[in-house]
Amino acid sequence: MAVVCKENIAIIYEDNHLIAVNKVSGAIVQGDKTGDMPLSEMVKSYLKERYQKPGDVYLGVTHRLDRPVSGVVLFAKTSKALTRTNQLFRDRHMTKVYWAVVRERPPQSEGTLVHWLVKNEQKNITKAFSEQRENALHAELSYRVLMEKDGYFLLEVSPITGRPHQIRVQLASMGCPIVGDNKYGYPRANRDRSICLHARSLGFVHPVKQASILLVAELPRDDFWAKFSSCF
Repeated sequence: MAVVCKENIAIIYEDNHLIAVNKVSGAIVQGDKTGDMPLSEMVKSYLKERYQKPGDVYLGVTHRLDRPVSGVVLFAKTSKALTRTNQLFRDRHMTKVYWAVVRERPPQSEGTLVHWLVKNEQKNITKAFSEQRENALHAELSYRVLMEKDGYFLLEVSPITGRPHQIRVQLASMGCPIVGDNKYGYPRANRDRSICLHARSLGFVHPVKQASILLVAELPRDDFWAKFSSCF
């Protein structure tokens, strides 16, 4: 069970080296040009207050989720943990699982998608191509349909690579844009500007303790996600 602290962050896991939280849609992981309070600063505030730290709190960002995406975000509490965790991500020794809701039925109940992605930094949008091209990044993921409910399909997605907007653009390229993601072809936005993509779990060997860790984030608490969460 996640612990919710007064900074309104749900803590999934914490030890002397790492802390993981369940990010809500709309939060940013690190500061950007919007000037909005990032999740990293909220976690720092929590650590400072809980442990009565008089000075600055160290917190390393190991990975990010897009603003409209919810789910597991892992931070490092020491520089050693950050270096080792970053290496785990680079070596693809992190098992990442996402849940996505789409309106269109996928062509197959499970499969693998391979594309080459090019990101337009100015427009903050990524394009997927079926063939390799200059300056494009190889992207690969696997998916399977977990269930259908009221005409919507819940997919479990396992990205093999980690590219900007990868799951969003690859599912859209399959003809299955994520619910609420009008940037990638869904016809209307969700009221809260979220998209129905959730970083469900993160599995890895602890970079210091060398123990197997599986972090699981509860689904967002709203009426739409409730139709799926009641089945798990």
